[in-house]
Amino acid sequence: MNRLSIQYLLSFTFLVILSALTSSATAQDVRLTNPSFEDTPRRGVYDPLTGERSIPIKGWMDCGAVLFRGETPPDIHDGKSGFWKTEVVAAHGKTYMTMVVRDNYTYETVTQPLMGTLKRDKCYKFSIGLVQSKTYLSATKKSRDKELNFTQPAVLRVWGGKSPCDSQELLAESAPVDNNAWENYEFIVRPQDNYTYLTLEAYWVTPLVITYNGHICIDNASHFIEVDCNNPDPLVAEASAKDNKPVPSFKRKKKKQEEDKMVINLEKKEEKVDTIVYKRPKKKTIEGLDIRKLAIGQMIQLPHLHFDADTSAINDKSYQTLNELYTFLNKYKEVNIEVGGHTNNAPPDEYCDKLSTARAEAVANYLISKGIESDRIAYKGYGKRRPLATNATAAGRKKNQRVQIKITSLG
Repeated sequence: MNRLSIQYLLSFTFLVILSALTSSATAQDVRLTNPSFEDTPRRGVYDPLTGERSIPIKGWMDCGAVLFRGETPPDIHDGKSGFWKTEVVAAHGKTYMTMVVRDNYTYETVTQPLMGTLKRDKCYKFSIGLVQSKTYLSATKKSRDKELNFTQPAVLRVWGGKSPCDSQELLAESAPVDNNAWENYEFIVRPQDNYTYLTLEAYWVTPLVITYNGHICIDNASHFIEVDCNNPDPLVAEASAKDNKPVPSFKRKKKKQEEDKMVINLEKKEEKVDTIVYKRPKKKTIEGLDIRKLAIGQMIQLPHLHFDADTSAINDKSYQTLNELYTFLNKYKEVNIEVGGHTNNAPPDEYCDKLSTARAEAVANYLISKGIESDRIAYKGYGKRRPLATNATAAGRKKNQRVQIKITSLG
């Protein structure tokens, strides 16, 4: 946390102490500090000459100060100040927060200590208001300070962790936020470990062929309310056949009934508001990409491809991603790829190069064993030479340790 102000550190230390003092207040209510993002409206500012950043939002720590030091922090809006030409007013209280994703592989994310503990194998209900402004003008380093409209849809990711900005477990992820009126997204989450920190992160819509500029507006988050795992809600009590766990899901309240392929159930409310319940979809990493939108040199991320620690052994949960990649290559035989392996900077250079090469080779060999011609697949280990994020945090190191696909030929 280099160059953070004393005020920043003192305010966050107070939050940690407050969290510890109130963690036993209730058994079922895990509370947030400032869940409605109430604060003085202001742009997130970063001064490259001094390294100073604008004061963090009350109750929240800016993870970008650690992950992406050269980028600005999230903004606080009231719908009246007019900066970025947003057209949204707060859903609750006077202000709301906005977070962006950028075309230079950076995004905005905030964290705070929970007032309580999200407990392993307990189920919790959590909701949050999300909307997209029709206009959101901002500049990027890539655009050389020229204002661009950040209006492509982004998603909200909710992470559980054990320290600030720790993205240890993805608890929930919204659908792409493209609604221009506030909607309440309701999730049922079941942590696989005990977590005392919460991180909110704006992220690109996957499958991600190339990064882009987008944003989400966020307001009126709820506390985490413990619910019955077997029947958290009549509309969302749907168990996974594989592990007998509730499927993470969310509800979006709309004024009008809409058609949607992801609809599971539809119930008429007394106040004539339709509630559409979405089952969280399986991650589609490759399969289904539009070949017409691909270009030579484009990178395709594989965020759900994992290996056993310090080995090139592919984790069993990763074969869905690999099979989607196989289906894509088998369908589009004119596409050739390079499988690139990458590590974080913890081990020595020689070890990183060897491990990243072995992992890239393992992916290539699997695809070849399924029937893809070997001359269509190259592989290379880049070691720790091409990080996506800082290696100073566990979250950054986790993002840097990856395998990604580069399009080398389109026929």
